[in-house]
Amino acid sequence: MLGAWRFVTVFGTISLLADFTVFGTISLLADFVYEGARSITGPLLASLGATGLVVGVVTGIGEAAALGLRLVSGPLTDRTQRFWAWTIAGYTLTIVTVPLLGIAAPLWVACGLVIAERIGKAVRSPAKDTLLSHAAAVTGRGRGFAVHEALDQIGAVIGPLTVAGVLALTGNDYGPALGVLALPGVAALALLVWLRLRVPEPARYETPTVPTPAPLPAPEATDDGRAQPSPPLPPTFWAYCAFTATTMLGFATFGVLSFHMVIRGILPAAAVPLVYAAAMGADAVAALLSGWLYDRVGAKTLAALPILSALVPVVAFTDRVWLVVAGALLWGAAVGIQESTLRAVVADLVAPPRRATAYGIFAAGLGAATAAGGALTGWLYDTSIPALIITVAVVQLIAVGLAVTVIARRRSAPARS
Repeated sequence: MLGAWRFVTVFGTISLLADFTVFGTISLLADFVYEGARSITGPLLASLGATGLVVGVVTGIGEAAALGLRLVSGPLTDRTQRFWAWTIAGYTLTIVTVPLLGIAAPLWVACGLVIAERIGKAVRSPAKDTLLSHAAAVTGRGRGFAVHEALDQIGAVIGPLTVAGVLALTGNDYGPALGVLALPGVAALALLVWLRLRVPEPARYETPTVPTPAPLPAPEATDDGRAQPSPPLPPTFWAYCAFTATTMLGFATFGVLSFHMVIRGILPAAAVPLVYAAAMGADAVAALLSGWLYDRVGAKTLAALPILSALVPVVAFTDRVWLVVAGALLWGAAVGIQESTLRAVVADLVAPPRRATAYGIFAAGLGAATAAGGALTGWLYDTSIPALIITVAVVQLIAVGLAVTVIARRRSAPARS
């Protein structure tokens, strides 16, 4: 069977053990595709006659679908145990819809494709995270998810830059710019099928010698042959969800940050993507660092997230260019922790039989809190920047208290083999 580290790196970025004929990876290539498309979703819809309201509603529905629908796909994945099937289906939906956006003339068709692409992420994510968690049990969950996230960002940077280059060469023709994304999409699907054949059962990595949560008892059948309801998720998991939701409730989105950059005349609009690319670099570095620390000092690493989140508005919402850029880098570092270490902790709190369900619930709560946090910080920005800074600081202080609760519960939990 493929080595665990090879599985993690192939799933997240360039395989460290494969030769250069396999120069790419599933998540890198998939990020190339959908991040490239998301970088021009607004202008594309506008070119088809959409208003700002339509763009906001469509992209909002898409993000809600990407996170909220995991409440459905997560439990279904656990119930069917067909992790590869759900993963392949989700990636296929994303990879097919993106190039079609380039030839979607009616506005309503383009809107449907934008939402469908996000649904593809909802379909695959619980299954993909569960598969990755099995391999990361050997490599160290913090490091495994961190490497996955850090290398993911390569695709997240290359995709938008490629689309921008094609637009420049074709005079802002969206067809070729989105059509070119079919190439990495096909490569991603081919590599995914190859990986499925090479590693049919990644759960084998999670051996009894690896410290994981105690397995949940199998549901017993009732007298009429029906299965009993699955055991509840552990209380520590719910406390952890409360912590992550709270810290995201006080987290400013990059949309608000970029709005500040342009509306205050701090940076020209053309420079904002460069700042975003730099933030993605900070994302990668923070993911690796927090993952390394998590494997060594445990859940105490979580305290870094509310601290970073509280610092973002203090630094970013100023009128000095270097401080605004520094604030964006802090924002990227916080996102790196969110996308790597937060997911790794879920795998350590919930045993495999209900892990996909847990990932679905975790993502849905995170998504709802992110949406609320974006609205809160945006409204406070329009009202008073000092009020925004104070509110975020109070929310993150509460999050620190919840993090302490999670750490204490993990320490008091019985030892697991």
